Amino acid sequence: MERAASSHGRGLQASTDGVFLSCLFYLYTLHISDIANVRYICRNISSMTTYNETKITKLLNSIKHETVLLASWLEGIGISRDLQKHYKNSGWLESMGRGATKRPGEIVNWQGGLYALQYQAKLKVHAGAVTALSLQGFNHYFRLGEEKIFIFTSKKMGLPKWFLTYKWGYQISQQITNFLPMDIGLVEHEEKNFTIKISSPERAVFECLYLVPNSFDLIECFHLMEGLANLRPKLIQELLQKCSSIKVKRLFLYLSEKANHSWFQFIDIPSVNIGSGNRRIAEGGTYIAKYQITIPNELAEL
Repeated sequence: MERAASSHGRGLQASTDGVFLSCLFYLYTLHISDIANVRYICRNISSMTTYNETKITKLLNSIKHETVLLASWLEGIGISRDLQKHYKNSGWLESMGRGATKRPGEIVNWQGGLYALQYQAKLKVHAGAVTALSLQGFNHYFRLGEEKIFIFTSKKMGLPKWFLTYKWGYQISQQITNFLPMDIGLVEHEEKNFTIKISSPERAVFECLYLVPNSFDLIECFHLMEGLANLRPKLIQELLQKCSSIKVKRLFLYLSEKANHSWFQFIDIPSVNIGSGNRRIAEGGTYIAKYQITIPNELAEL
């Protein structure tokens, strides 16, 4: 709070100095010698400055704390790019990279950035895979010290540079894929001051398997699966029907059967297209004929 107040104080001082300098500028360039005209000009500039300060104060009081403010969104609600630049120069806003700002002195995490992408930019983007599982408490086997933040987008969309490069404290890993429709199996996750869209546990497991073997370990996926005793069969069935990855579907069915959860018996396996031909997940591994996959020997022996 002290930092924010200090920044606002600097902003007020900068604004006052700006009024004075603007008056001198008019006096010099327009050769105005009439003191009444100078006072009139200064009053107008002062009124505009006060209006702009009131405008940003109302904005900062109305937006959700610990979130990013996108320049495009601010422009859409009537705060021009020039005025945004003035607010940054005056200490009312802090830059987080090109096209993104925040409250001065406020700590914003990656969730606050994702909130802006979802609710300000209206992008179909969400946190998924093990990131979503961790946010929902399924992180017993998750190595926090090596955490990446997995953000899923469609193949037609990229993430802005400020989001990818800002120092969140974690590496952002964008997964550009259409292996599942972007609008099924998502839930609203509550942060302290806002909510974001993330994958449900059911969808998140599919996304973990999508990352295997290059970005996630299959044995870790199995350990995660073991802890998911309350998945919803109806949603799983929908995900299996709409998933375009044969590898993901076969691995999901194998791991869920191996975990021996009660919900597995409600899955209509014959209706799921699991394609043909072997899918090799590990070289020199164990071949599982039922699902036509070659998996690590360590997993087969569990």
